[in-house]
Amino acid sequence: MKKALGRGLDALIPEITPSVKTGGEEIQKIPVEKIKPSKYQPRKKFDNTKINELADSIKKRGVIQPLVVSPSPVPGEYELVAGERRLRASRIAGLKEVPVIIRHTAEKEKFQISLIENLQREDLNPVEEAKAYQNIMKEFNITQEELSGMVSKDRSVVANTVRLLGLGEKIQDMIESGLISAGHARVLAGIDDRNRQNELANEIIRKKLTVREIEELVQEWKQTSSLARHKKHKRAPEVIDLENKLQTLLGTKVRLISRGKKGKIIIFFYSLDDLDRLLLRLKKTSRK
Repeated sequence: MKKALGRGLDALIPEITPSVKTGGEEIQKIPVEKIKPSKYQPRKKFDNTKINELADSIKKRGVIQPLVVSPSPVPGEYELVAGERRLRASRIAGLKEVPVIIRHTAEKEKFQISLIENLQREDLNPVEEAKAYQNIMKEFNITQEELSGMVSKDRSVVANTVRLLGLGEKIQDMIESGLISAGHARVLAGIDDRNRQNELANEIIRKKLTVREIEELVQEWKQTSSLARHKKHKRAPEVIDLENKLQTLLGTKVRLISRGKKGKIIIFFYSLDDLDRLLLRLKKTSRK
């Protein structure tokens, strides 16, 4: 059984019965040509095979569950709130009219219904879901915490999903095409090197790596990179030796920072008296 999402689609779209009214809302028939797609539809790719199968079913049994629409600013037209697949299939089936529930819905609720409908039916791929989350947060200025309450998911789940949008376009295409999973993608999102992300994404496909295997590769790469950075900044023994001699001479902490043939000396003091002492020591040293 699927976990309920937010108030749930059933709370937003009443259960349909063969009667002309449902939940106090009248079912009407309106021309298909008068229904315009929702600008809040989070799903961008549709399975044509499944749409055609639904069209065959509609030819035999009609549209069992009415679409939900909202009046458009253009007189006589309506904006689709829920039922994109049914609308597409009805057009393929050759229907001139479809049953609808006309609802005066606020913009935020239109987005919420469309998102919940797709999430409940598992119609969105991970990238579409991430974009839908980002769009609704931006459009209505809500936080991840508020959004997680709307869709009944932990905030961490919402955050990890949105992080997928930080991946390169090439990897996002791989996710949308089903070449790599959302689990793989979340691991790759933890790498801040775009080239390495692409290399590992190609390895996932080529070697058919599991999420666990890619986690191990990423961990290994991070450790190797850390060692490389450490070696890169490793200080020369002669610099350390000179630093120690200066500390002994001046009686305070000294830091030498060397960059090729150039660098700087940092001499620490801990009070004005300490500073005066260091100045005297340096003057005496310069006279020798």
